[in-house]
Amino acid sequence: MAKKSRVLPRVLVVDDEADLADLLELTLLKMGLDVVKANGVAVARTLLDSQRFDLCLSDMRMADGEGLELVQHIHARKLDVPIAILTAYGSTNNAIAALKAGAFDYLAKPVSLEQLRTLVRSALKLDAPEPASQTVPADSPLLGSSPALLHVLALVDKLARNLAPVYITGESGSGKERAARLIHAKSARFDKPFIAVNCGAIPETLMESEFFGYRKGAFTGANEDRDGFFQAAHGGTLFLDEVADLPLAMQVKLLRVIQERKVRQVGGVAEVDVDVRIISATHQNLSRCVEAGKFRQDLYYRLNVIELKMPPLREMGEDVLLIAQAVLKKIAQRHNMDAPVLQPDALVALRRYDFPGNVRELENLLERALALSDGMHIYAEDLHIQHTTADKAEAQAANLGDTYPLQDYLDRVEKAAILAALDKTNFNRTQAAKLLGITFRSMRYRLDRLGICQEGED
Repeated sequence: MAKKSRVLPRVLVVDDEADLADLLELTLLKMGLDVVKANGVAVARTLLDSQRFDLCLSDMRMADGEGLELVQHIHARKLDVPIAILTAYGSTNNAIAALKAGAFDYLAKPVSLEQLRTLVRSALKLDAPEPASQTVPADSPLLGSSPALLHVLALVDKLARNLAPVYITGESGSGKERAARLIHAKSARFDKPFIAVNCGAIPETLMESEFFGYRKGAFTGANEDRDGFFQAAHGGTLFLDEVADLPLAMQVKLLRVIQERKVRQVGGVAEVDVDVRIISATHQNLSRCVEAGKFRQDLYYRLNVIELKMPPLREMGEDVLLIAQAVLKKIAQRHNMDAPVLQPDALVALRRYDFPGNVRELENLLERALALSDGMHIYAEDLHIQHTTADKAEAQAANLGDTYPLQDYLDRVEKAAILAALDKTNFNRTQAAKLLGITFRSMRYRLDRLGICQEGED
């Protein structure tokens, strides 16, 4: 594929209504863009296959087909062209279908030229070199290489390429906000605000003013104009955590803002355009909340365009140890001290535990262990892990045998296999790990746990 122009981005406008196509062309030309028009799906397909474009704007319904066909065509051909769909006013299902199919965004007719300009500016940022390589915030990484985590990271990369509303599910403490921050950091909006709101922590009487802002004199205590969460997140991302806790009255107002992309401050008259990407999350089952009448179905479908499920810590294998090391380092820095070393028995205890509270529980556990430790080492006894019934059963089974405990026997077998692999590879740990069919990180952990001297260079 030809390299995209940095001088004059090209936009393909697809619409069989000549008047609207001309209006879009004029607006885009005034923005300094090169514009090519197509009066239907067939012509647009041919142009997309033969020419370079930085953005495609397509009507949803045309005489010879639908804009969704172009979304599917672009993705099937793996064309690096963000596409936005123009939908009829109030056509919620079409907008959702377009986003799920992979559209960058949508615009409702009649088209707001200001919203069009905002969309185009946001879309063309995707032309920046290697947008997915934007630095992840140091305070909110998603660490690990387990299959469960790699699946999440792959989906995060895809979600960062469009503006579709994302609904993040997962157990409490599984890193839903971290995932939302990562989507924002990798998106074209990485340099705009990320506003996180805990919907369950705001009193119902203050919700409207907190979300939409208020004008001076709107109520007692309103001594000055104040913006709300939506205005604060303008151009960026608004993260609604525990969205299931929103009262029904607020859900109605939120739905309207999402549909209209406008807010009216409490005590205000005029509506103000807002350009915000919505990412929501909850540990509750939102579909059951809908069935119980606690959550509006229409809002549910607007928020749950694409779902991202965060895995619990117990499904992340040895990533638990990597995350524990990173968390412990962060806690130690907060206390202005060097991170103590997690001893082999502590690593084994962490790996065996199922963490019902996920990363949040891990953080609390390590904070306590740091306080109880000698400051240089953390042993299993410092963790004070309350083992589950399954953990206790495993420990009892491991202690069966007259000659030596089962775990000791397994450790001896594992140590012999590792030493044989190291001997065969002249103590090259990388090659030995490949020979054993494990990762290098796993190899280093086993060397530490089994007390094998890590001599030699890879």
